[in-house]
Amino acid sequence: MANRDNHYEAAFEAYLRKRGVPYVAVDEAKRSLLSDGGSIKSLDFIVSAPSQTNWLVDVKGRKFPSGDIQKQYWKNWSTRDDLVSLARWETLFGANFCGLFVFAYNILGDRAPLAYEQLFEFRDKLYGFVAVRLNDYAGHARPISAKWDTLAMPAADFRRLARPLDELLGLAEKKEA
Repeated sequence: MANRDNHYEAAFEAYLRKRGVPYVAVDEAKRSLLSDGGSIKSLDFIVSAPSQTNWLVDVKGRKFPSGDIQKQYWKNWSTRDDLVSLARWETLFGANFCGLFVFAYNILGDRAPLAYEQLFEFRDKLYGFVAVRLNDYAGHARPISAKWDTLAMPAADFRRLARPLDELLGLAEKKEA
């Protein structure tokens, strides 16, 4: 079961339900154990899109913009463990599954990462879901904190490679039709 205390994940699940996208919410209470005795961070959702790709989703909740004094847009940090674990899930699930970071941006100002009609309202908050494939993220992410073992993509690379979630789920064409 998804962490329903996390408003970002709850909003993402409501978004999938409203759009009729099949998914499985993963129990995140514990790390998953592997047959070799190791463990990996649980992913958040397994999403089956109308396309040929099935998505292994790790939801990253971020404010848009973040920061109280100096506004920062396009925050997209993640931990190295997130990348390593999502890559392991790709290997375990096989060729028809692709790791995907979904950045669930809680819109706090008058700017948004997507056009207004692509935003999603949930519990009196507005969200923009922007996604980037694991291989794209891993190929461009740079360390930002050794202490926290975090990485992020430069904003220009992120904006170039990230896509509206509707597009990756094959929902953008349905709206236009």
